[in-house]
Amino acid sequence: MDFDLSLYLVTDRYLSKGRPIEWIVEEAVRGGVTMVQLREKDCSTREFIELAIRFRQKLAPLKVPLIINDRADVALAADADGLHIGQKDMPYDKARRLLGREKIIGLSVENIELVHEANNLDVDYIGISPVFITATKTDTSEPFGLEGIKQVMLLSRHPAVAIGGINNENATAIIQAGANGIAVVSAICSADNPREAASKLNKLIANAKLKNQ
Repeated sequence: MDFDLSLYLVTDRYLSKGRPIEWIVEEAVRGGVTMVQLREKDCSTREFIELAIRFRQKLAPLKVPLIINDRADVALAADADGLHIGQKDMPYDKARRLLGREKIIGLSVENIELVHEANNLDVDYIGISPVFITATKTDTSEPFGLEGIKQVMLLSRHPAVAIGGINNENATAIIQAGANGIAVVSAICSADNPREAASKLNKLIANAKLKNQ
């Protein structure tokens, strides 16, 4: 499946200021989000699957892939477009066997050694995590920073999305450092106007990619 990592939204209901996460995603997609990762840590499996199915039904007509965080069972049950796994989640080879070749699978990398390891896997993309210190993920390794992104992009044979502490102030520099896209959580989920927030980020990304050409 074709996909565009440019503006990758990771959901977080606790950062949504009490607003429905479905509304935030709908608004964000209208603003230019190109991929959506549904991340749910506290709801039941049934709730997760039902939510994923609703998301898929809304996103499929818009050609925006739905990626499920961590849970291969939910991705399968909801027929999502793909799965994103971390280093402590299901091993990649098991996830690929379950989901098949047609689904998108992304893998988080937390240091340069893991980038080398990912090069030996046929993952569809890697997530550079974290780029900067972020309050939304506290169990991460030392931040890569901009120089780390440059190093990753020189080494990686896979496209990469950067995540961790990304906002309007640093989005341009991350794309100019070579990342294929940025993944954001609070920059959209906590924004007063998620559509406008996504639109601003989308323009920054587009302009940075033009300068990279």
